[in-house]
Amino acid sequence: MSRFSLENEIRSTTRMDSSLNKGPWQRQRKALENSNSSLNASTGLGSAKLSFSAGGAGGGLKRLSESLIRKTPSKTPKRSPSRSGTPSRDGAGTPGRKTPGGGDRFIPNRSATDYEVSHFKILREGLSAVETETMSPTKREYQRVVQENLGADISNTRVLAYQSKPPSAPEGHSNNLKILYSSSKSQPTSAKKVTRHIPQVPERILDAPDIVNDYYLNLVDWSSNNQLAVALGAHIYLWNAGTGGITQLCELEGPEDYVCSLKWVNEGGYLAVGSSSGEVELWDVEQMKRSRVMKGLDSRVASLSWNQWVVSSGSRSGDIQHSDVRVASHCVGRVQGHSQEVCGLAWSPDGRTLASGGNDNILNLWSAAAGDCHAGATPSHSLTSHMAAVKALAWCPWQANTLASGGGTADRCIKIWNTSNAQLVSSTDTKSQVCSLVWAREYRELVSSHGYANNEVIIWRYPTMVKVAELLGHTERVLHTALSPDGSTLVSAGADETLRLWKCFTPDPNKKDASKYRPGAVSSLRMSIR
Repeated sequence: MSRFSLENEIRSTTRMDSSLNKGPWQRQRKALENSNSSLNASTGLGSAKLSFSAGGAGGGLKRLSESLIRKTPSKTPKRSPSRSGTPSRDGAGTPGRKTPGGGDRFIPNRSATDYEVSHFKILREGLSAVETETMSPTKREYQRVVQENLGADISNTRVLAYQSKPPSAPEGHSNNLKILYSSSKSQPTSAKKVTRHIPQVPERILDAPDIVNDYYLNLVDWSSNNQLAVALGAHIYLWNAGTGGITQLCELEGPEDYVCSLKWVNEGGYLAVGSSSGEVELWDVEQMKRSRVMKGLDSRVASLSWNQWVVSSGSRSGDIQHSDVRVASHCVGRVQGHSQEVCGLAWSPDGRTLASGGNDNILNLWSAAAGDCHAGATPSHSLTSHMAAVKALAWCPWQANTLASGGGTADRCIKIWNTSNAQLVSSTDTKSQVCSLVWAREYRELVSSHGYANNEVIIWRYPTMVKVAELLGHTERVLHTALSPDGSTLVSAGADETLRLWKCFTPDPNKKDASKYRPGAVSSLRMSIR
């Protein structure tokens, strides 16, 4: 009987022609319970069950509704765990997801911020660029060493800190896998890096009376036999760096003649001398006598450069003459290289390219003729980037096809060239006239000497072209520089009639170099010079 009574109750409930106070109430009750459950969950109020009694049918309907409520799943989706942590207005909610380390990552952490350093960096922000540009390399290096030893490097310190600093590694801790993090730079230990010392005073000063104060001449050169040749007016003197002895090599015969250029052959036994009369003389230094005189130029010879047995000479008229010293008819080539005086000549170490600079602000690159040691009839490239005379020329000894050139007073720039494609690699404004350039192999640096208005010698780190040191002492422009054969000593000749020797490239004791300086190399020209 219970089964029939249940069916009657269901039938009566679902009849369409019955009164409206029974059927729809069930749907209204469900909607109310669903809305009340969500409302009560947010307000914290208890749920109140609605019930009514309508006789026997009402009691059965109540039991039916309770059974349907227990068995029928709710259509209201459950809230995600992240929403359950949303705090209520009275602060009684469950805390949600937190930022690691505590606090908001967009709010600075006061305990991790150094206010004194931050204030210092803000005040110095506008002045740092100007001071860095005007600061001497010696003072910059001193500040770097002080910061390293005191652990006060503020370059990596932020004005605002958003999280606490990680703990630093214990003292003496070493890990082959490296330290993953550290709060600051570790204090220097016994294995600290040795700082290179560059003396700011010359090791020796030699007198050079009557040296010609002419920007376009080349009057100093250092041989592979460790002999320094210096032209003083019409005289040439040799200083033996090993013994310290000074001897006079020669004196030009004409009353008005003076030496305009000189250049040692690569082996060091012979010295080529260019005179104001247009002649090129070849001197045997061991025999202390003149081997031959080569004519052909009608004006002074301001520049010389050797390529094996061929010496190239540049004149004031702009001509470049190539002379083979082995044969009687020495002239193997002559070209009109520039419209004005040729004040710079330099053959590349491989003997394939000749660089010539002139007073017409042009830098020419000449390719060697096929199978010969002299240049062709026309330049392969003409570079016009300089705005003044191009006298200073130097080929990089460790990097092929790399040439450094320097301009005069109106230009003041050092330019690095890739001669394989005639492309400009870099240009550095030195703020002063560039008189000479020389490469230092030991530390892979470039040395430049300057005239108006600073009269200094500068050592540049290559290829960044950052100043390493400034060598001061000359009272007038530094016209010439040369490097000793072992690469440790630099000589600078100034218009103040002094030669200063700087011991600024002392070899690193921890560095092994297979190529050692070997004095007394035998000249290959001794058996073949006519």
